[in-house]
Amino acid sequence: MKISNKNIPTIILCGGMGTRLKEETEFKPKPMVEIGGKPILWHIMKIYAHYGYRNFLLALGHKGDCIKDYFLKQKYYEADFLLNTGREKDISILKNGALDKENFNIIFAETGLETPHGERVLMLKKYIKDDLFMVTYGDGVADIDINKLIKYHKEKGKIATITGVHPVSRWGLVNVDENNLVTKLDQKPMLYDYVNGGFMVFNKKIFNFLKKGDMIEDTLARLIPQKQLALYKHEGFWYGMDTYRDFLFLNKLWEKDPKWKLWQ
Repeated sequence: MKISNKNIPTIILCGGMGTRLKEETEFKPKPMVEIGGKPILWHIMKIYAHYGYRNFLLALGHKGDCIKDYFLKQKYYEADFLLNTGREKDISILKNGALDKENFNIIFAETGLETPHGERVLMLKKYIKDDLFMVTYGDGVADIDINKLIKYHKEKGKIATITGVHPVSRWGLVNVDENNLVTKLDQKPMLYDYVNGGFMVFNKKIFNFLKKGDMIEDTLARLIPQKQLALYKHEGFWYGMDTYRDFLFLNKLWEKDPKWKLWQ
């Protein structure tokens, strides 16, 4: 797969079990859970593709065959085609489906059923040819400007940049005055602290810090004493699909106001 200077590769971590979303993940991997009739993996890829980054490395694990089947077969479900049922089984596409127009370049890489996601990245080292590459999780969407993220990473000159996002509290917060009288009930507000929302940029030097058995956070922690970890603050929309409630919320948002839909 030829990688241009613009289209640096993006690793998407697709191997997790998704146990907190068992209503949807019992028969499919978490990245294949659908938002608006499309897998959340497709939504993530569309965010990157909107800025011209169409080269992907999918780190597969749990039910990875479902992801392969989707990209190998989906075009036939979306397209009009003519099938000759003779011995050769000739297929002629009469009208292309939406997936054919995406122009994604995808490497499907088997990285084990229970491999920690840091080690999954390490296993894909052989496919990283350029100095720069990106990594993200297979369950989070955002209205993030990928070009600005990469520019920031280059300006900081560090080995790694992670995107800091504000999570939404899963519980209501209570505010009180000096007499412990409640002044406000804030239902599931956005928190002021930052969490790692994915959308990470790495230099190849990261492989000097990655170890077998690592979670991503283990590797990033080794960069902190070296002052080689930067934070890109994203103040816009971000949401991670962790539970069935998140699944319902994102589907409802897709119908009314899909804030991460940067593409036309």
